[in-house]
Amino acid sequence: MFATMRRRLQQLPEDRALKIFSEASAAVLALSSDDYPYAVPVSFVVFNGNIFIHGAPMGLRETLMKKHPKVSLCVIEKDEIIPEKLTTHFRSVIVFGTASFVTEPQAKREALMALAQKYSSGFEKEAQEEVNRTLSYVSVVQIKIEHITGKEAIELVNAK
Repeated sequence: MFATMRRRLQQLPEDRALKIFSEASAAVLALSSDDYPYAVPVSFVVFNGNIFIHGAPMGLRETLMKKHPKVSLCVIEKDEIIPEKLTTHFRSVIVFGTASFVTEPQAKREALMALAQKYSSGFEKEAQEEVNRTLSYVSVVQIKIEHITGKEAIELVNAK
């Protein structure tokens, strides 16, 4: 189902790819539509082996995920342009998975607090207040990781 990476020497081990992905501060979420692909930046957290995002309970992102739950997310850890060599030293990760909507209040609360821990560590009291205030209407999406792949520039591979 998932394509084999053509340049296998540049493929990162899965555990390294997951670490890079988990530590990134933002990802681009790619969704299918009937016309054009739709890609949107998102904040996310890897929690209990799944990816969680949150947002408004309406809009194009929500509509497309309901219709086409197969998604991908991409992060770029390194992107250094080397103009004199006509190349870029890059390192990136793509995750493929299936999105589902979290509706159970305690599961939503846990995912939102995991997001708060990642992005607002040290402000747990404020995060808890925000979660309590928005829990009934905020949308929480769980993305089950089905495949992950990471790749880096051959120059970075050769420098090891």
